[in-house]
Amino acid sequence: MNLFASEKERNSKQLQIPDADIWYDPCFLSSEEASEYFKILLNETDWVQETITVFGKSHPQPRLTALYGEQDKKYTYSNITMYPKPFSEALHNLKKKVETVSGSVFTTVLLNLYRDGTDSNGWHSDDEKELGTDPVIASVSLGAPRMFHLRHKFQKELKQKIILEPGSLFLMQGTTQHYWQHQIPKTKKAVAPRINLTFRKIK
Repeated sequence: MNLFASEKERNSKQLQIPDADIWYDPCFLSSEEASEYFKILLNETDWVQETITVFGKSHPQPRLTALYGEQDKKYTYSNITMYPKPFSEALHNLKKKVETVSGSVFTTVLLNLYRDGTDSNGWHSDDEKELGTDPVIASVSLGAPRMFHLRHKFQKELKQKIILEPGSLFLMQGTTQHYWQHQIPKTKKAVAPRINLTFRKIK
């Protein structure tokens, strides 16, 4: 089944990698829409910097985050538990756009703000128990482009890189989270801020 509406077909493409079902649409939003949503979310989001513990040592998470949802259901990852705030008008409108194109229904969105190249997100899969089996993760990018890495969990030679452009939609579904990890690596290049929204369904 083609998960993208007919008017998007000429822009979207399916990544040809095994054990995954991933689609990328670089033109999900127009440049004007992407710019406007970036400004609104940068200023209106209640950003926080969580503390993470790795190998017994605690340090600030290398990005700012926020959780919004339609249900009062918490979300836990990397020993961090977040409680959602109600969807704003902008987030609700974006959610409806994503749902229309993807054919999936989402209850929650996790936002990440990468302030510069030193902000990052390490290797992980979105496979928390709250997401259920074969979760659909719809990722919208705003602001500066950033490199996105994928690697197979068991076949280490299988890797993929893609630049996530502002206004793009990156859709991961099926067995993707079982077999693949992804990350936003640090970069020494001068990059402007980027906002990433990952829409998901909390069971």
